Amino acid sequence: MDKSEKMALSLSGMLLILFFGAIMYAAVVEDIQVPTCITDMEPFTSDTLFQSGPETYELQMVARMWAFQPSTVRLPVGSTVDMYLTSQDITHGFMIENKNVNLMAVPGAVNYIQVTFDEPGEYFFACHEFCGAAHHTMAGRIIIEEEGAGTQMGALQ
Repeated sequence: MDKSEKMALSLSGMLLILFFGAIMYAAVVEDIQVPTCITDMEPFTSDTLFQSGPETYELQMVARMWAFQPSTVRLPVGSTVDMYLTSQDITHGFMIENKNVNLMAVPGAVNYIQVTFDEPGEYFFACHEFCGAAHHTMAGRIIIEEEGAGTQMGALQ
């Protein structure tokens, strides 16, 4: 084996170890959640939000041409949301601004991610997969408010 080949293999091995270490660091130390495809859940046809525990909510969101249902969600600060996403027509994308959330809404499948909202404010979400003529209308927001802000918490609009 040539000296340059040995060096290339050694460098490749070191990079492989470095990348694996970075993935393990992200998963263990930073506790980064990875989106998951749920295979034992039937796709749903309507949106639902309910409180499943103290400061824990379950949101079932439906993407369809050309809107997300619900388009607005209100939750209290500190909420952890188990988010389930499906599509009724074609493939749509879903991302939440300023959060590490990026899902695909695929017809016949349900995708899942868990998100915690520690800061009050508006978190905008949008479709990031071109889905047709009115793609630009596929957007909404998650409003995170302090308790006692005068609105019903855990509400859909």
